[in-house]
Amino acid sequence: MTRLTLRHYILVALSVFVLFLPGRASLPPLDRDEPRYMEATAQMLYSGNYVDVRFLDQPRYLQPAGIYWLEATAVRLTGMDDRHAVWPYRIPSLLAVTGSAVLTAWIGAALFGPMCGLLAAGLLAVSVLMTAEGRMATIDTTLLLFVLLAQCGLLRAYLDRERDLATPLAAALLYWIALGCGLMLKGPVILIPGFGTPLALALVERRIDWWKRLRPAWGWLVMLAIVLPWCIAIGVISHGDFFSRAVGRNFLGKVASGQETHGLPPGYHLVVFAIAFWPGAIFAAMGLPFVWERRFQPHVRYLLCWIVPHWLVFEAIATKLPHYVLPTYPAIAILTAAAIVSFPTDWEWPRAIWARSLLAAYGLIWFTVGSVLAFAGPVLLWRMEGMVSPAAMLVPAGALPLLVLSGYLILHRQALHAAMAAIAAAVIIHVGLFTTVIPRLQTIWLSPRLAAMVDAHRPCARTIVASTSDSEPSLVFLLGQDTRLVNATAAADFLQQNQKCGMALVGAQDLAAFSARIMENGLDVHELGQQTGLNYSTGKHLEIGLYAVVPPAAP
Repeated sequence: MTRLTLRHYILVALSVFVLFLPGRASLPPLDRDEPRYMEATAQMLYSGNYVDVRFLDQPRYLQPAGIYWLEATAVRLTGMDDRHAVWPYRIPSLLAVTGSAVLTAWIGAALFGPMCGLLAAGLLAVSVLMTAEGRMATIDTTLLLFVLLAQCGLLRAYLDRERDLATPLAAALLYWIALGCGLMLKGPVILIPGFGTPLALALVERRIDWWKRLRPAWGWLVMLAIVLPWCIAIGVISHGDFFSRAVGRNFLGKVASGQETHGLPPGYHLVVFAIAFWPGAIFAAMGLPFVWERRFQPHVRYLLCWIVPHWLVFEAIATKLPHYVLPTYPAIAILTAAAIVSFPTDWEWPRAIWARSLLAAYGLIWFTVGSVLAFAGPVLLWRMEGMVSPAAMLVPAGALPLLVLSGYLILHRQALHAAMAAIAAAVIIHVGLFTTVIPRLQTIWLSPRLAAMVDAHRPCARTIVASTSDSEPSLVFLLGQDTRLVNATAAADFLQQNQKCGMALVGAQDLAAFSARIMENGLDVHELGQQTGLNYSTGKHLEIGLYAVVPPAAP
């Protein structure tokens, strides 16, 4: 195989698309961020206001409106505007993760050959971080796609310089359009890899002549033409408040201090890498000597200049979350794959004792992480739901032998076959978790059960619910934008004002205050049902009842 053909790219796209389908429709809204994106998009569709993004009655001034437009388009095209289905909102992330794998394959093949491209796409697609982010209706995999598109334009200009060829106009347009779209998704974040890569190359090579191939004299106007109209509109509507919040508080605020309890010291991303890039983490460590020895070669240097600036920036800022360094993972996957396929027959262990010891320790961590992931499903179902699932037991039964085989092959210096076995083990684990385990963890899916209970007792077509103990964004998305997140006293007052159609979700800890207020208001309220579960965002066990006013007896 001398190069990747269209058939290979279609195969990569179909494989990744199918890999990321399981769980997309069966999983309820995940985390706290995903339902915020979903609900803000739903309110955008309901109001018809595609400029001013809102969650409930508050402006959501964290980033531009690009991701909400993409999700709104997906929902509108599927005809699911008036339903609280989660899967349409996840279509952009599904397409983005598929496109990201294809572009990773293209870049890897362009730099190190077809085998490297295919292996890099596989390592990226099955990584834990990509698996998690690629299934949620959040922004990060979509941003990654445009980072890769910008890198494709950059790389074309860089390779054309090496080959002394003219760079087509399309490559320059691709670069600047990708940056403009990235700005519409997450503001200036895309400029870190977009401008950081050529800047790092300029510092290392001490030449920037190839930069002219991207037509910077007018290219920046293309970039601004994409984002500027919306910026002007939101600036007028919000009276400048969007920029003070999005740039001043959200973007710059994360640099100075850890927001939302995510302040962590430098080195965090390096530590988390063992889990986030699993199963490729051990192979990345094994490939470090390859990278170091070839650090001055143009292709390796290009990828290092992609990785290092972005990584250092997000290690330096105070706020840290694993997905902040996701834009570097394709480059890491390509370097890892290049190291694996470059070993002529046998991979060589490091000669230094300290290096061997570190690699052996890292390998033990790698095997432990894989074993924990393999057994996580059956253990969680047993501990949280009290069930032993034969289907869930197939996950460790299928993955562990492949994991052991991968370890055996590593010890016997067969890196390529070891990587393929590890990728197969990861596919079994990820598909198994998202099909047989996570949808059945009813204990942690409290919001869907509360929404189902409301639907079962809904007195009116337009019932409005007040919730005291569960203020999760997922509950708001499932119940609708009219949901009231209030305290116990306000919930009782709400029922007094909405005796016919109002309902209240009240937790056990709020029941005394709620009941006292109900008595003051002279209402006859009864409990329609109750749900218990675990709020996995806070770790609190909740017991929540559904209450409504008893209608007066007919004379």
